[in-house]
Amino acid sequence: MQCRQCGTEIADKALICYRCGAATTEAKYKPYEPPSSRSIAPVVIAVIILAVLVLVAWFLLHSTGL
Repeated sequence: MQCRQCGTEIADKALICYRCGAATTEAKYKPYEPPSSRSIAPVVIAVIILAVLVLVAWFLLHSTGL
């Protein structure tokens, strides 16, 4: 078998190329990727919308005398 990186002839059962160190097979497991930190933008937008709705409701209730 030949190394995909450097073309050196290597043993069929080799896990890495002895010349360049490249892996000869795909990894069986994906490396750990920490969960991406979620943006706070949707929360901020939701709070602003809620505040506007509360202010509109308060204004409507107080302007009609209820």
